[in-house]
Amino acid sequence: MCAVRDLVKTYPATRGGRGAPATPEVRATDGISLDVRGGEIFGLLGPNGAGKSTLVRQVTGLMRPDSGSVELLGHDLVRHPERASRLLAHLGQESTALDELTVSLAAVTTGRLRGLTARDARAEGDAVLEELGLTALAARPLKKLSGGQRRLACVAAALVGRRPVLVLDEPTTGMDPVARRAVWAAVDRRRAEHGTTVLLVTHNVIEAETVLDRVAVLEHGRVIACDTPAGLKERVAGEVRVELVWRETAPLHLPEVAALRGLAQETGRRWVLR
Repeated sequence: MCAVRDLVKTYPATRGGRGAPATPEVRATDGISLDVRGGEIFGLLGPNGAGKSTLVRQVTGLMRPDSGSVELLGHDLVRHPERASRLLAHLGQESTALDELTVSLAAVTTGRLRGLTARDARAEGDAVLEELGLTALAARPLKKLSGGQRRLACVAAALVGRRPVLVLDEPTTGMDPVARRAVWAAVDRRRAEHGTTVLLVTHNVIEAETVLDRVAVLEHGRVIACDTPAGLKERVAGEVRVELVWRETAPLHLPEVAALRGLAQETGRRWVLR
């Protein structure tokens, strides 16, 4: 279904200036290789800066890697990134392009852009809004919605005009539990009825455990583990890791903190205890 091989992307260092600080070179993806199977929900899990969103942008044809390959349904998306829009629906972290549209028009417009007739786009859009509990908000502009409602409307737009692959970058951010359940019910329905494959980026460990078939854990642009959620839990069974990040310096005048210092691995303001 999707094969990623030796993917490398480096952001060059910047010199800074005019109040902007200089930044070092960052290798956002450092030789990543992954295989996503057809019909599975595959997750990317990791802290901020791990390389998840950069990887997704390369997989969706929005960013060209420095080296490596991305093959989706037999198509080389490094050589032919324009083919990605026919193969997948992508919901990015920040979706502002639809903000001026109403919830209904955003869904219909997305359907039209994906080749549906006006009639089919409206019918499918209405069905998705009902499925996600958005019918009452159909006439509201996205920019007038709360953060969770706006995110749900963007998910609705992503689901119109069926594609074999869904790429969702933290789709449930800001949503309440009812909306989250509606999103995952809709995703599961498409997988069951159409064999849709889902690539999901998440920070939410509980979400990862409950909805994913397999998950790759990223750190510093590399895959450090890839398994089922249950398999990953077995690997770390019995291991507890606590990270403390002090606002300034550690308050060593407190006896409790001073006692921990000998047990901690210190990196600047960060202490790691195992």
